[in-house]
Amino acid sequence: MRTLVLAALCGVACTVIAANAQNPETLASNPVFQNNCAKCHGKSAQGRFMAGPSLVSQKVTATPADELREIIVNGKHRMPKFKEKLQPSEIDALIDQIRSQTKPQ
Repeated sequence: MRTLVLAALCGVACTVIAANAQNPETLASNPVFQNNCAKCHGKSAQGRFMAGPSLVSQKVTATPADELREIIVNGKHRMPKFKEKLQPSEIDALIDQIRSQTKPQ
């Protein structure tokens, strides 16, 4: 009985992981990202030489949501402000997607 329960839990976990891996809501597929961020951060968010940093680095993905929001809204260094250009819901979606990214192996 215990083995059956463990097998069922493993099956559920694999299904959840597979669903998340196929999640189409990524930065690369987000038109807001492509229209506003990809020019500097790259189409796949891995950064561009002499431009915006990678958004899939461990440092960035571990950054608290409030700090990411502050950077997007008010800009930082050479990054422009997006306070007037993006809706709060668009900023929230970008933050969720940034924090869920993992660097490809």
